[in-house]
Formats: sequence, structure tokens, C-alpha cells
Amino acid sequence: MSGDKERQQRREDISAFCKRLVLTQTAVALCESVATPTQEAFLHQVLAAELAQREENRRHRLVSRAGFPAYKTLAGYERRGTKLPSNLTWDDLEAGTFLKDHRNLVLYGPVGTGKSHLSIALGLAACERGLTVKFYTLTQLVVRLGEAKRAGTLERLFYDIQRADLLILDEWGYVPIDQEGARLLFRVVADSYESRSLIITTNLEFSKWGSVFTDDQMAAAMIDRLAHHGHLLLFEGESYRMKHALMKER
Repeated sequence: MSGDKERQQRREDISAFCKRLVLTQTAVALCESVATPTQEAFLHQVLAAELAQREENRRHRLVSRAGFPAYKTLAGYERRGTKLPSNLTWDDLEAGTFLKDHRNLVLYGPVGTGKSHLSIALGLAACERGLTVKFYTLTQLVVRLGEAKRAGTLERLFYDIQRADLLILDEWGYVPIDQEGARLLFRVVADSYESRSLIITTNLEFSKWGSVFTDDQMAAAMIDRLAHHGHLLLFEGESYRMKHALMKER
């Protein structure tokens, strides 16, 4: 690249950096009028470093605010026990393309087979791409919804949840939910329909959801919304925790 073309490209980069950093184009004007090539190169380096640092800080905030119970990634994740539907690939999961279409994932299988691990890993990957994620166990969310309703802050909590690009609900169906909790949870699912992705981990088949949520019709309505733009991932095999339990060692 010739010197003139290199300077032009650098100024275009500086202009783009200023826009992303919410700065005026004064720096570009100064580059064109008084800056030397060395000064331009230094300014380019400074702005690029500032932008990279802000992006890194934002990713850290997103991970911190998501509420993940542990740090799990897709690196080294054991895939053999996870069966994907024909219209979903591991590349789709790794790239997070399912999030662009607000598609849902229901991770179904026995306890300890990697459902929570995969949900956290996908959530962390979404944070790394600059998306807002919220992680709750189902019990945690229902308790928070009930507390917010009694405190008069329910709409504020709903607004906070609605800001998320991805909502992860872990341990779905492990503990029965009362009627009020089921109604509040249904609103979360209904509000998320076609506006954000949900990832749900459960060891409970769809036909038994009514017994957990105290209402077969409400459970059916939840399933309908989740399944319309959703994928069912099946988890098989022995519990990882039991397989590696210290109590089995002799």
C-alpha cells in the first residue's frame, strides 16, 4: 500500500473509531491539516487501544451481570452424549446464529449429563459477542418474581429481564411451582416470544410439565411458544458428577 493510500485508510479508521467512541471528527480534521504521518499513526494506535479496552470492559460487565453460577466454555465440552436435531449444528451453536432469529433451545436429559454446562458456555459466548444474558435457576427466578410482586417492583424486574438478548432458565421442573409463580413465569415466557432467545434445561418431558406448573393449559401454552421457534437437544449417558464422584474411589 502506498503512503497516500495508507494515510487515507488510517484516517478512515480514525473516523470510524471516533464514531464508536462518541467523539467528534476533530481528530480527522487535524490529521488532514497539521498532523505528521507519525502523529497520525500514534493517534490511530491510541484510539484503537481505547476502543479495545472499552469492549473488553463491557464484556466483563456483561459476564458479571449475567449471574452465571460457574465459568464454563465450549472448549473441551464432551459432545458425544448430546444429540442435536437435524436443523441445528454445532457450528450454529458456537457462532450463536440461533440468537439472531430468537430461536429457543430446550436441553432435555437426566441429571448430570452436561445440560447446565452447555447452557452456561453458550451464555458466556453470547456475552463475548456483546449480548446481554440473564441466567437463573427456575426456582431463583420464581422467588425473585414473587418478592418483586410483594415489594411493588415487579414491572421493574420484568423490564430488566426484557432487556436481555438471551434468558437462560436452569433446572426447569425440578421443583413444583405454585399457581402465582406459574402465572408470573408464563408472562416471562410470553414476553420473550419472538423477541429474545430462551435456553431451558430440564429433566422433565413435556407431558409432565402440567404437574409442575399446576395447570395443564398454561404448560401447553408455554410449550407452544418455546417449540414454535425452538430446538430440542437430547442428553444421554451417565451423570458426569456420579462418574467422577470421590465417593466411588477406593
